[in-house]
Amino acid sequence: MTAAIDFDAIPRDRLPALLRRMPKAELHVHVEGTLEPELIFRLAERHRVPLAWASVDALRAAYAFADLQSFLDVYYAGAGVLLHEQDFFDMAWAYFERAAADNVVHAELFFDPQTHTARGVPIEAVIVGLHHACRRAHQEFGITAKLILCFLRHLSEDAAFATLEQALPYREHFVGVGLDSSELGHPPGKFARVFARCGELGLHRVAHAGEEGPAEYIRDALDVLRVERIDHGVRCVDDPALVQRLARERVPLTVCPLSNVRLRVFPSLGQHNLPALLDAGLCATVNSDDPAYFGGYVNDNFVQAFAALPQLGARQAWQLATNSFEASFAPDADKRRWAAELERAFAAA
Repeated sequence: MTAAIDFDAIPRDRLPALLRRMPKAELHVHVEGTLEPELIFRLAERHRVPLAWASVDALRAAYAFADLQSFLDVYYAGAGVLLHEQDFFDMAWAYFERAAADNVVHAELFFDPQTHTARGVPIEAVIVGLHHACRRAHQEFGITAKLILCFLRHLSEDAAFATLEQALPYREHFVGVGLDSSELGHPPGKFARVFARCGELGLHRVAHAGEEGPAEYIRDALDVLRVERIDHGVRCVDDPALVQRLARERVPLTVCPLSNVRLRVFPSLGQHNLPALLDAGLCATVNSDDPAYFGGYVNDNFVQAFAALPQLGARQAWQLATNSFEASFAPDADKRRWAAELERAFAAA
């Protein structure tokens, strides 16, 4: 299909508009991480929940993170305003409105039930509220959306098993499981048994690995957890044999450029290794991670990364969008339809 596209004929000054307009899938976004300060304050007022910040501006000022843990401290505090099914719907719907504006055609949303059930929120309220937003996004925007239940890796595997059992009555509403939260000191092997159980249940499996943690965590996620995608994975370059394996096996990496800079994984966008990942033939994708906290949704990640990395041009834009479709858990018919839409977008550039 690329034979019909003359990438070199697309001027660089047209790239930002093309990046915004082209269809794309978002595969690494934490729905709790889309909770904007304005909505946090509205929900806090709705439920009379006290906040540690006096204003929206004060909360935004707290978004100067030194590392992953300093972000998580604010993230979990903000999630404390989510109490009822309507709150989860409102949060997800706000994300889908932005996703539609960014020409996201498919989204796979992570959610962290343990963040809420630990506060006494029924897991039904979490899953059903999110599911209703996904259904409405398809009805109103044509976005196909899937939910991926994530286990918090700083908690025990027994706690993950308990969460899985609580969620199983709502199995029809989520397609897979993931592993997130604090990476360092919590290797993938800690969750080997629960991921094996999820495999028996036919759930897709993904895991955060190789963000702050070492390349070894990526290898363990593949070999021990049997994951189909690696979330982040940028530390794979520390292990050339692993890079070769990821390329050979077409293991997707859901890369989040702005997040990586805000959490000090890279000093700046201009030093990000996204071009090297693509040059190595990896199935890298661009995503927003926790956009309310890291300064941008998926189009912001595309536009800012391409502005900072002159190695990235129209060919790489097409490849990243194509990779996002390939790496998704969507049906092949949808992937073919999106690929045709992508070609039309490039033809019109």
